[in-house]
Amino acid sequence: MLLKPLAAAICTLGLVSAVQAGDDQRYIVKFKDGKGKAAAVLAEKMGGKKKADLANHGAFAAVLPAAAMKGLQNSGLIEYIEEDVKRYPLAQTTPYGIPMVQADQLSDMQAGNRTVCIIDSGYDISHPDLASNMVTGHNDPAGAGNWYEDQNHHGTHVAGTIAALNNNEGVVGVLPNGAIKLHIVKVFDAAGWAYSSSLIDAVSKCEAAGANVINMSLGGSRASRTEERGFDQSNARGVLNIAAAGNDGNTRHSYPASYSSVVSVAAIDENKVVADFSQQTDQVEMAAPGVAVLSSVPDQAGSEAGATVAGVSYEALGMDGSPEGNVSGTLMDCGIGNTPCAGATGKVCLIERGSISFAEKVQACEAGGGAAAIIYNNEPGVLSGTLGETLTSIPSVGVSDTDGAAMKASVGSNSSVIVAASDYAKYDGTSMATPHVAGVAALVWSYHTSCTNSQIRAAMNATAEDLGAAGRDNAYGYGLIQAKAAKDYLDTYGCAGNGGGDNGGGDNGGGTCKGGPKKCG
Repeated sequence: MLLKPLAAAICTLGLVSAVQAGDDQRYIVKFKDGKGKAAAVLAEKMGGKKKADLANHGAFAAVLPAAAMKGLQNSGLIEYIEEDVKRYPLAQTTPYGIPMVQADQLSDMQAGNRTVCIIDSGYDISHPDLASNMVTGHNDPAGAGNWYEDQNHHGTHVAGTIAALNNNEGVVGVLPNGAIKLHIVKVFDAAGWAYSSSLIDAVSKCEAAGANVINMSLGGSRASRTEERGFDQSNARGVLNIAAAGNDGNTRHSYPASYSSVVSVAAIDENKVVADFSQQTDQVEMAAPGVAVLSSVPDQAGSEAGATVAGVSYEALGMDGSPEGNVSGTLMDCGIGNTPCAGATGKVCLIERGSISFAEKVQACEAGGGAAAIIYNNEPGVLSGTLGETLTSIPSVGVSDTDGAAMKASVGSNSSVIVAASDYAKYDGTSMATPHVAGVAALVWSYHTSCTNSQIRAAMNATAEDLGAAGRDNAYGYGLIQAKAAKDYLDTYGCAGNGGGDNGGGDNGGGTCKGGPKKCG
């Protein structure tokens, strides 16, 4: 549990009068040396109620009515009185992608002048990180269901990256203060697919709702002339359309991202390395975080995971398909897990990635009586794995190569593994990268509303952090999007940019969402 200060003290040393008596509010009374008992007696005599003894700090906490406050202030017994300000348990997390794209360096309080439209599988309007946003929506006439529900989970995850609220729980999005206007057009049901005609109709609905930016964490391998013309027209009307480059890990184009009027977004990991699944084409324009992205999902559909060894907590990802559980036991080294882990009864199996499937490794632990499994990576990064169709009865998680090495040095120590249902989940995909770019586009545009969509696009390209080969390349496009750098660029050069030049608005790349928690769109 993380605790951090939420408010400053009302008064400072010697400024007793700065605190005004309230209606039985709680205060900290700092008494003079040797005067603690007398001050406490006086406070109680005048209706105060002592709540905490802070004798080691020369103070006590008490509920003080107006009379007790005044009596203490005039008694000569105290140095000062200050409000006993509240502290809250904070479980909110900032996903790594938010600072990576510099979203935390700009205020979004004026973003109400922009509207982001999300074409996806819906929006869980009951989610605690999304419920208070300014949001409207449309349903697909083909029958995908209500826009404010999300049976697929994908759209809610995308929405969280854009606009999860700064509310002391869950996560925060690129635009976390509830100022941005959202419009949801639902085209996917639980099955997770739609037609190009549905997409073009959705774009029209977005425009009718006043959208400035459209997020499309979706795509497919075949182009459509009608669809391309639709996006060309939308672009000409001033809408900035942004789509996923695709998850096939090859050089084939995906659509709508590969139309020149659409920004194509590739996925990178927290080390700024292109994801192995991210398509690399001459249409890729921008890169953003898309590996193990933590965001909102509906109805406890996510998984919370953790691993602790010898009292040290490590970042872990639940294996896709792992049962829930909270298990403690002695850590045992089970090698690569290619044979039953003999002697593992009641223990936690530590297993290295390699040679066989993750499911077979977990089964090897279980066959030896193991109570839980930790599989560590054999390459940089936290292991994100799936058990496929294999059913196991013990919880299993993945950790990084470096954490696995540290755990191996502590074999024989007490350890624990937890996999639990959650309203949050880490997903992979260019789908997860796309909303980072859509959110940043709206954020930057909110500062420069006189700029056109093409000028905002050019500014983002001009200020992207160059990754991979020097200059634009097929893996990263112009590079990692940078919110503050783009805003500063427009502050300096105006909408026309540096000398009126354009870094390339360019062609792009997409990916089909099939639903589920891994590699969607």
